[in-house]
Amino acid sequence: MAGGPYGGWSLRPAGVEKGKRELSEPQVVGMTSPDGKEGRFGGRRRRALGARRWWVASGAAALGCVLLAGVTPDSAQADGETPAGILQAGAEQGVADGYPGVIGLVRSGDTTEYVHAGVGDVSTKTEADPKAKFRIASNTKTFTATVLLQLEGEGKLSLDDSVAKWLPDAVDANGYDGSKITMRELLNHTSSLPDYAADAQLSNAYYNNTEPDKAWQPQQLVDVALRQHAPQSAPGEKFGYANTNFVLAGMVIKAVTGNEPGDEIQQRIIVPLGLNDTKFATDSAMSGNYLRGYSYSILGGMRDVTASNMQFFSTAGAIVSTMDDMATFHRALMTGKLLAPEQLAELKTTVPESSDGSTEITAGLGIGRVELSCGKVAWGHTGAVLGYYSEWLISEDGNTEVVHANNEDHMQSGTRGQTDTHAALEKAFCAAA
Repeated sequence: MAGGPYGGWSLRPAGVEKGKRELSEPQVVGMTSPDGKEGRFGGRRRRALGARRWWVASGAAALGCVLLAGVTPDSAQADGETPAGILQAGAEQGVADGYPGVIGLVRSGDTTEYVHAGVGDVSTKTEADPKAKFRIASNTKTFTATVLLQLEGEGKLSLDDSVAKWLPDAVDANGYDGSKITMRELLNHTSSLPDYAADAQLSNAYYNNTEPDKAWQPQQLVDVALRQHAPQSAPGEKFGYANTNFVLAGMVIKAVTGNEPGDEIQQRIIVPLGLNDTKFATDSAMSGNYLRGYSYSILGGMRDVTASNMQFFSTAGAIVSTMDDMATFHRALMTGKLLAPEQLAELKTTVPESSDGSTEITAGLGIGRVELSCGKVAWGHTGAVLGYYSEWLISEDGNTEVVHANNEDHMQSGTRGQTDTHAALEKAFCAAA
């Protein structure tokens, strides 16, 4: 699930119309209720792993900071017109919905405000720390796309190159032809390739988390995707979210540079921007200050899934980071510190996600554009892996960003917790931008 639960990479939970929220009776844990019914919008079906919900420099340490610690729901409502107050109220509601902990960040200019509610460790009852690390899941895709765009800017490849030019035999089965799929179509999810994470056997194994350190070669994952079904559309014809696209993007990075894609992300983005709490994970270990991750099941209750398989997602979703580091990266990206103007324009060139051609939510290259209910436009992305869920929205000029994350995900879409925290994210951004 290196992506989100809403199908595609929708910036709004499924079933919520622009400017509206669907009401429902209270549900337990904001997830699956004890009677087996999904808490808002989803029925019982577990989402395909990696199905995306929405697309939504080291100077971060010097930014002004305000920590809104322990704001009560009443006082958060009283401050509801402030972006941080809105986000705090959403965090409190997320915990009321059942999340162990929720953290959030509002960054505007040189000022950063933090919110938190609940716990980062269920066993010790340690408060959820807004400075803590967590698995950012499909938000990794923005890093991967940035490296490929940098390589294009250096003249080492073109986004119009075919996959087969760099990976001659990687996509050549069941009617799929890598010579007809471009780099651009990988990055905007119009390649027509299936998602390997939708394979029932693989997704069940990942969800059960029995082999958190099982080794996966990228080509193994691509092969699983190709054998799922024959092509259902031509490359470039329509949007279809698939982690397979970004696994292949990582393979191309290695083919072009001769280096592991995680090393390229490290040297091109993490080190130059001073993202000291960011790591491209290749194993299940977490270190330092981090949120423990949890997954709820109706039979087993809440289980600790902090250690889960990152090789299963690799360049589609393996990064561990913090909200501060994410915000620093996103601002650098949007303000042209990482990409030349031509490549930044390509990053922001979008295609419709919906079949009717609607422009409300459109997909760029590892990032998405959304027209919010307040009438403002934002860029962003969402990420979910077992135990962790996060979203972010940033303004066109990079000046304003809102981020939130929680430490529970059990692979179901449109849960009450997801819906309530997303609503707060959007409302906070509208108030801040």
